Amino acid sequence: MLQANKIEENWESLIQLIEDNFEGERKEKLLEMYSHFKERMMFAPASSKEHFHNAFPGGYVEHVLNITNAVKKVYQTWVDCGGHINFTEEEMMFATIHHDLGKVGGVDDDYYIPNESDWHRKNQGKIYGHNPNLSYMNVTDRSMWLLQHFGIKMTDTEYIGLKLADGLYEDGNKSYYMSYNPDFELQSNLPHIIHQADMIASKTERDAWKYNGDSDSPPVVAKPTNNIKEQKQVDNLKNKFDELFV
Repeated sequence: MLQANKIEENWESLIQLIEDNFEGERKEKLLEMYSHFKERMMFAPASSKEHFHNAFPGGYVEHVLNITNAVKKVYQTWVDCGGHINFTEEEMMFATIHHDLGKVGGVDDDYYIPNESDWHRKNQGKIYGHNPNLSYMNVTDRSMWLLQHFGIKMTDTEYIGLKLADGLYEDGNKSYYMSYNPDFELQSNLPHIIHQADMIASKTERDAWKYNGDSDSPPVVAKPTNNIKEQKQVDNLKNKFDELFV
């Protein structure tokens, strides 16, 4: 569970990633999209069940920050090991940051909604359910749809990197990863790099839940603030959190 000021801090870090990695019209459209989703995205979880990863308010943004940190390290490992790199840093960051965008939901509706069943929450860890008001799409398809809705263009390299981020966990990716025709092989290692980074981020987030309280894996908590203005912002976020999830 993230404290309110940590949720706000993570949001500011996410917006800084957009500012630092993109430019021109695309950055303007990205910032427009993030402005539209700000209130909802800040509090979105990254999954529906506590034993998956980051199934708590603010979990989505934290996951994005974790995977962008991991992807830089995985990328460097590929470089150090002699892997072929034929994509730009901007392409890598674009596909990485937006690989789970569909978990925010539609233009106007959440993807995850709080589970009202105490029994399922306590006994099965189902913290959230999927919003029945949304047309069915898998997360990746919804990510693509949202980007096009806001007029945000991508290169084919970015498209493939984003599409294949779930690796073979997504059945539809099999033909991309397991082609027996050399002409159909992936032309970039970017999908492998993003998938590996996603695995690292997701599994370490799950470890943080699984070993919560263990001295070797202490939970991440925000430090208390003595700043009156900052405390007011924290209180406002807490009130918003209570309205949405309590």
